[in-house]
Amino acid sequence: MTAAVNPETVDLPGAGLRLAADRWAPVAGEAKGVVLLLHGGGQTRHSWRRTGERLARDGWVSYAMDLRGHGDSDWAADGAYGMTPMIDDLRSVVADLRRVERGPLVLVGASLGGKVALIAVGEDERFADCLVLVDIAVSVERNGARRVRDFMRSAPNGFGSLEEAAEAISAYNPHRRHSGNVDGLRKNLRMREGRWHWHWDPATLRMDERDPDGAESPVSEVIYARSQVAARQITCPVLLVRGAESDVVSDAGVEEMRELIPHAAVVDVRDAGHMVAGDDNDIFTANLLGYLDEELTATRSQS
Repeated sequence: MTAAVNPETVDLPGAGLRLAADRWAPVAGEAKGVVLLLHGGGQTRHSWRRTGERLARDGWVSYAMDLRGHGDSDWAADGAYGMTPMIDDLRSVVADLRRVERGPLVLVGASLGGKVALIAVGEDERFADCLVLVDIAVSVERNGARRVRDFMRSAPNGFGSLEEAAEAISAYNPHRRHSGNVDGLRKNLRMREGRWHWHWDPATLRMDERDPDGAESPVSEVIYARSQVAARQITCPVLLVRGAESDVVSDAGVEEMRELIPHAAVVDVRDAGHMVAGDDNDIFTANLLGYLDEELTATRSQS
């Protein structure tokens, strides 16, 4: 089965705002189902490009969506970037996808996107048919989470060139293989007043209710408690893909996930850090496709 390389850009209905997404679809045969890809904080849907293409080639309809305030999605006029409005966005999008697409629906979420998906699935057992968490757990390491936030805050005045931005990324993420071609960064940066700025609303840096990774505010404790309760309620298949070099999800975090979700499968990607899908996309996507095919076969055999 083959698929178009270039995705179709579509709008998805969030909770009172528009969310931008790329959609890949198999060009022949019946689709196996739908995969919705959710990026981490400060990223955009373009971080999933290669994964979206491979999913479509394997027979899945795949969507990569910009979270509110990120990429080409609408910014929240009221600055609402807490966990609750993001979960409300996801609920609205999933309801729409259930209406227009066929087959099982899989959520794949990295970091912030994974935390949003975990809570949404745990609070509604019919929400998704499978959940894949990419280097995110109920508990995360404080130092690793702080390093993510520090990077997001590190260039308030933007960059003088794409090369300067690439150097900042390399310093933050030494696990990533760098081709030397910086043109791809144009999708994640926007030129304003002669400087390159990250393509997301600076208001998302207000780490109050939105912060799923921190452990430094009373609100983050509320998010932790909500995540823990939600995780205990999850009954659908769950795969946790962790970067073996991650400083965000520790062995202790994985063990807690095994206790909260006993049926969850866990895979470590060697030589990858927190940005697993980008650090080694081939290995990540191979694990994802293998798991989905295995779970799909098991589900069909039981039906």
